[in-house]
Amino acid sequence: MIEKDIEFIRKTIEEDIPIHKFLGVKLLVLEKGFVKVNVPFRNEVVGDIRRNSWHGGIIATIMDSVGGIVGGTHFTSLNDKLVTIDLRIDYLRGAKASSIIVEGKIVRLGNRILVTKMKAFQNDELIAEGKGVYNFIRVDSAKNGELE
Repeated sequence: MIEKDIEFIRKTIEEDIPIHKFLGVKLLVLEKGFVKVNVPFRNEVVGDIRRNSWHGGIIATIMDSVGGIVGGTHFTSLNDKLVTIDLRIDYLRGAKASSIIVEGKIVRLGNRILVTKMKAFQNDELIAEGKGVYNFIRVDSAKNGELE
């Protein structure tokens, strides 16, 4: 990817997708088949007010997004699409009141199905891992937006 493309993708991920902008998602690494993001802690992500810790659903949302972003590294057109089919998250420990790092990689990319693995870390400690299965839809731009 050329620098201009990476900046376009970074802006799209960080600023144009409303949930990412709200959460403050920052793209750290973007490679074909691998993505790493940082998400800062903020009061709006608290799920347990007694411990001031992250809500598991927010962590799952971020992991799902990372699965989608890593799938997007294989897009051949801005019209290509990803839709989540299944998402499984295993929470290994509670997430404290500090930022999290989430990384994702592609396990398998077939004609229509994409499988990703995601891991969430806090201070280099694994707090959750997951698997995402996505419907990967390539749109042939030569057919004026019709599905292949």
